[in-house]
Amino acid sequence: MRPAAEACSPTDPDGIGIGGLQARPAMDLRLLKGVTVMRTLGPGSVSSLLKIILDVIWYALWAVICLLALIGIAMLLLSFNSDIIDKIDLPELGDLGQRGPVLAAGLFAGSLYFTGINLIVGNLRRIGQTLTAGDPFHPDNIGRLRLIGLILAGLELGKWIFWGAVALLAPGIDRANGGWSLTTWFSVMVVFVLAEVFREGARLRGEAELTI
Repeated sequence: MRPAAEACSPTDPDGIGIGGLQARPAMDLRLLKGVTVMRTLGPGSVSSLLKIILDVIWYALWAVICLLALIGIAMLLLSFNSDIIDKIDLPELGDLGQRGPVLAAGLFAGSLYFTGINLIVGNLRRIGQTLTAGDPFHPDNIGRLRLIGLILAGLELGKWIFWGAVALLAPGIDRANGGWSLTTWFSVMVVFVLAEVFREGARLRGEAELTI
């Protein structure tokens, strides 16, 4: 039988005394040293990862916008040149001369819509740059958030105008996506509220810098 002092010594792996209780927190601290905590601001943080994702989306949207615009221009040119349509052996292009301008207008409207979305992504990229730099309350972010809110509202109004024109020019087309979007207008209000929060944060930061 081991002595009580030896059973409770810090070096005893089976000890249940004070030494054994103290060894477990020390082991937990050693394990926690190997765990990397992801930061939300600064280089190598979550904000820098979001900035990279926004960069990819920004370039991809520009590619989609250019593609839609080129297809729209091609359809518009083909619709006014029936000789080229006759040389192309595709039955689907038989009535392109009649539907070409309408399809081209739809493609141009789509390119404008995606341009608005890309402007939002561009402003989010600039906000992400300030977050990566560790300066979330940069004064320029206030105007960027307000611009995002205005673009969201403009896109929603543009959608109403587009579907209104479709109802006049092509009454038979389904208008399932042309109704009121409560989510969009709620998002507009949230963005403007965030702009005011950033404005107040920038003001407090300026006062703190003057105090220092």
